[in-house]
Amino acid sequence: MGKRDILILLLALALAAMGAAGLYLNSALGTGSWGLSFRQPGQPPVGNAGAEQLRRYDAAYIGDTAQPVLYLTFDAGYESGFTAGILDVLKAHQVPAAFFLVGDYIRRNPDLVRRMAQEGHTVGNHTMHHYDMSKISGEEDFARELQGLEELYRETVGQELPRYYRPPQGVYSEENLKMAQALGYRTVFWSLAYADWNNDAQPSPEEAFDKLLPRAHNGAVVLLHATSRTNAQILDELLTRWEGQGYRFASLDELYESLPAQG
Repeated sequence: MGKRDILILLLALALAAMGAAGLYLNSALGTGSWGLSFRQPGQPPVGNAGAEQLRRYDAAYIGDTAQPVLYLTFDAGYESGFTAGILDVLKAHQVPAAFFLVGDYIRRNPDLVRRMAQEGHTVGNHTMHHYDMSKISGEEDFARELQGLEELYRETVGQELPRYYRPPQGVYSEENLKMAQALGYRTVFWSLAYADWNNDAQPSPEEAFDKLLPRAHNGAVVLLHATSRTNAQILDELLTRWEGQGYRFASLDELYESLPAQG
């Protein structure tokens, strides 16, 4: 094969790759549960939607992969007695975090919610009732789930709820993302998590470290459950070890500031 033929072949392959990337970027998002595929230790995983696709709806699952920064988030549908200790550790390490809460959590634990806000953490919207939001097609019903939590937070804390939304169980649809965006919300998925939600089958600290340490990566949005006994046990050491790996911790506001502007 001559040089001219090789150049033509390379040009054709480049054009095909550009076309495939454009098709991926412009394709519609399906309905499903957020998932990740880890290819190499220490490297960002591949989500079941691309970062640029999600940006169309002010949604994100990862930050700036050129920076050694982690964004720590906790989901809490109920209180199991560990959140105060988690807040103590975050305060000791001066680490900002985001807590995605449901309505019943705020009603039952107002002092903890106020403490989260007072200590500089972000409280995000995990909906009033933790429904599968992908099954809610009406804009009014969708808005009621988010705005009800806004009102409850305002009554409890005396502040406006930061406009960050995490779909319950990570189940989403393109229409849901559009509706959240129309309400002024940024949808936050994650790029690092592990099986920590089942209180009847908690991983050991060693199992947790084996999952969380090798998979840490630049720009990671970390999802932990505040209901987890294991997370409460390991958090101080986990933060220390991540700090030892050269990571710093930042807020969701900084996450969105680090993202490229939408094209």
